[in-house]
Amino acid sequence: MKYNYFKVDIDNKIAQVAFNRPEKSNALHMEAWIEMQNIFDTLSTTNEVRVIVLKGEGKHFCAGIDLELLMSVAKLQEISCSGRRSEKIRGLVKTLQKAISAIENCSKPVLAAIHQGCIGGGVDIVSACDMRYCSEDAYFTIKEIDLGMVADIGTLQRLPKIISPGMAAEMAYTGRQVFGNEAKNIGLVNQCYASREALMEGIMEKATTIASKSPLSIRGTKEVLRYTRDHSVDDALNYMSTWNAAMLISEDLTEAFKATMEKRAPRFKD
Repeated sequence: MKYNYFKVDIDNKIAQVAFNRPEKSNALHMEAWIEMQNIFDTLSTTNEVRVIVLKGEGKHFCAGIDLELLMSVAKLQEISCSGRRSEKIRGLVKTLQKAISAIENCSKPVLAAIHQGCIGGGVDIVSACDMRYCSEDAYFTIKEIDLGMVADIGTLQRLPKIISPGMAAEMAYTGRQVFGNEAKNIGLVNQCYASREALMEGIMEKATTIASKSPLSIRGTKEVLRYTRDHSVDDALNYMSTWNAAMLISEDLTEAFKATMEKRAPRFKD
């Protein structure tokens, strides 16, 4: 798969998606945001992909929204009609929100490998991932507060469901940097590694394990986890019973039992 602002490589059922604007610290302009949405929409329905690793090329993971894109918003002040101006701004925000939601809505688990800066919109992006891992030199900052903005594309909605609401508020109000070990301590990342190399080795090991499981079960687990997050236990249990009524009996279930009986690794269809 060839893209202008990302690298996408697929091998052994694992897709590695890399931000590829290292000269801009992987800050994303409008074309890159649209491209990111297209990538995750495509990978969601690509059968040969079972799990996705999101990473960044160059010094930083992702510096969020490109300043040129923010400056383009200021030009909207030239629209004399306040209603039409507000409509344009809302449309822009919705476009960026949809690009990040494509990660969350992707049917495959997305693992973020974060090194150095995860800034502003970068935090929005990793908040939409299923799992986050980082190196000790990684730092997370909700930079919008220092720009006179309210973080508007997902952080304030998703982060309080990942870490404690109080810590999410502290990060949002102060804009301070949270480094790797603290990120692990507050539950923002699953694991913090000593180096970028160790990070990639560790995350690829986890991705390989996930890729070896039943793809039908992996996709179903993500769907049910996402539903459960936003609903009561009773609602989620009811949803689960309906899900399994439709999906429980499958070739993957048969293959898993057969492989266990034959003492071999299962071979699941894509």
